[in-house]
Amino acid sequence: MDLAEAYSLFAMTVMLPEISPVAWEHPTDRAALNALRKIPGFDSLLRKVVGMFAERNFRMLFKASAIKVGPNQYRDIHQLLEEVCATLDTPVPQLYISQTPIVNAGAYGMDDPFIILNSSLIEISSPAEVKAVLGHEVGHIMSDHALYRTMLYILLQLVASRSPLVGSAMLPILLALLEWSRKAEVSCDRAGLLAVQDLDASLGLLANMAGGMRGRDDINLTAFVEQSDEYRDSSGLDAYFKIMATLGQTHPFAVVRVAELRNWVDEGAYAAVIGGNYPKRGEEPPQSYISDIAEAGTMYSDKAVGVFENTEKYVNKALTSFMEAWQKTMGTDDPGTR
Repeated sequence: MDLAEAYSLFAMTVMLPEISPVAWEHPTDRAALNALRKIPGFDSLLRKVVGMFAERNFRMLFKASAIKVGPNQYRDIHQLLEEVCATLDTPVPQLYISQTPIVNAGAYGMDDPFIILNSSLIEISSPAEVKAVLGHEVGHIMSDHALYRTMLYILLQLVASRSPLVGSAMLPILLALLEWSRKAEVSCDRAGLLAVQDLDASLGLLANMAGGMRGRDDINLTAFVEQSDEYRDSSGLDAYFKIMATLGQTHPFAVVRVAELRNWVDEGAYAAVIGGNYPKRGEEPPQSYISDIAEAGTMYSDKAVGVFENTEKYVNKALTSFMEAWQKTMGTDDPGTR
């Protein structure tokens, strides 16, 4: 992509001056974060741990092993980042490109957050899709997610190394951070869409992360959306499996994120923001909004608890269906007679 193409993308973008992260934050993201902050001593522990490992160590690691993007280094990608930050009206963070085969990106740090883009993501993405992921990561920074994501990264590394530092006392915090992280991803997919203002680009990015291949650009978005609907509409024992498969994940599955983003657009929230109807920094909605967050958090918790409480029901229903099918096939009411 040359600079003329980059400026063409920028020219079509609606600017969102002084936009507050509240404009894109999913209520359950804010509810989960508030719940984390209510854990006695959690914030102080978090800052101590992050301080122990030192944010600068992360920065030095990537400075040593990745390429720092700027006006004279991957200029086109730097231009896209500048456009994203201009659209969302926020300072431009440092950006690094890391050589890795895994299609991913991340925002890290506490006092001076920075973004990492994996080289594989750039290789299989269009400029608009790269812009969407940059908007996603800038959204994390603006929503103050970077501190908690850094803590989650540290804990996951300790778990991977089977460090004795992660014992039973830390496990609830790890699970809580994973739960919050999945909600935060839904929020920042919205920020990415607001930055690129191209739904196909945002959905294409998620499709690439699910199963994109180098040298091919023939992903059928309509089919991928249909796959998302199939997953979202599954019920019974499948609903239980969905919950169990998600528990240890930092991100929701791509098809879930597609459904969430489409819902946000279909509800008219995206159009409202693009039309200038969004909360500005320092003018966030009053306490009633916080009540909505608490309600959303309660609804999510009740739903999750319900799935676990009904596990036996799901299993019994599946077994009953199996027995009924067996009886019809064998032509008897007693499967044990043949």
